[in-house]
Amino acid sequence: MVKTMIAALAMPLTAAVPGDARDEGLTWGPCTPDKAGMECADLKVPVDRAKPDGRKITLRLGRLPATGRAEGSVLIAYGGPGAPGIAITRERPELWASLRRRMDVVTWDTRGYGAQFQGLSTALPCAWTAIPYPAYPRDAADFGRLSDANRGLAETCRYGDKELFANMSSADHAMDMDAIRKALGEKKLNFYGASYAGFYAQAYARKFPGNVRALVLDGTWSHSAANWAEENEAGARRAEATIGRFFTWCRETADCAWQGRDVPRRWRALVAAADRTPVPAKKAAGVAYDGEDLRWLVLSVAQEGPAAWPGLARTLRAAERGDASGLVPQAGSRYANHTTGVTECLDWPRFGGQAEAAEAARRIRAIAPNTGTARTLAAIAVICAGWPVPVTNPPAPLPKGLPPLLGAGAWNESDAVAGVLAQVPGSALVRHDGPGHTLYPFSACARGHIDAYLTDGKVPPKTVTC
Repeated sequence: MVKTMIAALAMPLTAAVPGDARDEGLTWGPCTPDKAGMECADLKVPVDRAKPDGRKITLRLGRLPATGRAEGSVLIAYGGPGAPGIAITRERPELWASLRRRMDVVTWDTRGYGAQFQGLSTALPCAWTAIPYPAYPRDAADFGRLSDANRGLAETCRYGDKELFANMSSADHAMDMDAIRKALGEKKLNFYGASYAGFYAQAYARKFPGNVRALVLDGTWSHSAANWAEENEAGARRAEATIGRFFTWCRETADCAWQGRDVPRRWRALVAAADRTPVPAKKAAGVAYDGEDLRWLVLSVAQEGPAAWPGLARTLRAAERGDASGLVPQAGSRYANHTTGVTECLDWPRFGGQAEAAEAARRIRAIAPNTGTARTLAAIAVICAGWPVPVTNPPAPLPKGLPPLLGAGAWNESDAVAGVLAQVPGSALVRHDGPGHTLYPFSACARGHIDAYLTDGKVPPKTVTC
């Protein structure tokens, strides 16, 4: 049962000081181009925190000043990794209007992600080849070929700046966050992290627990599990639940092209047939999808919810008849889901070899027969096989003594972040019982709870539904 409102916690804001007097070493000036009233500044930070007196890189910061009397700053990040904080904030300044009545809203472009990502901080000189999620290796030879291919892709980026390449984990972003906090003159950090930036927040909580005032994890999942294999399997259950919602709708709804039939069995038959003979996309020359591709692509559409399900059912019926054109991403690329790997492969565990990868796949497929390894941490581990630098920011539980955190998310994401919140007494979850990715931009209800937490330290009931 939902508990009554928890009293506002003793989490005082930094004392209000007019204008730039709170800033230490930052020179704010107009951003160019800008129509949102944003100010920009540069901050020098070490490329490698193990060498504080070594080479420095530049972080570009952006600030939307408080429209009232500033009581402090909230640092925001959009994840990606590599989402351009300044460009996104400048495009939607109205999103932060309520928060800005009392707080400066500050963002930054994450290290390494340059012009190709609209980023303005020091960039990794790289062609940034997007890596499609590959077919899961079937044997040792597959695993070896995949490792060699991954290493080759990585080395093309690593060659231009080996030091920066090796220092782009979420923990490195977290250390940049603390440098920004200090430069702003804030005693403690207020942070909103969307999507992959939720991992920056978890890394910050581990590295700087005494510097945390408020951390929001919106639309993310756990990087704080004690057992990575169990978390991997939990992700597979969430993926299976996603396609299961579509199956249930299809069985019960007249709009479904598969209505009234054994949808899961029919789906598995389609996947098995595609594994034998990939299904061509007749409207996209040279494109055909095997069963693994189908799992990835269909899962991506299924998670969009009921609005997308009638079209998905028609697409699957067409795929049965030999044309998978409806699954080709709108952007025209072969796959919708891909990654650069440069941050991810520093953050997540990897398989030691094919035997370990095969055992993980066996366990996952037993849990999730309809989705398999698609959209699981095992898929990230496969992408990172053969990566030329080691994992520097592995998952680990959060420390004790943190103030309450606030999580937010729609289907799956709310379940995923709940395990993080459970580690910190008094934490709360704002959930949406429906599709979507992140809540703050789309839900006034969630936005109200998050703003109250960031400004006054008000934590909602343990779980509140928006």
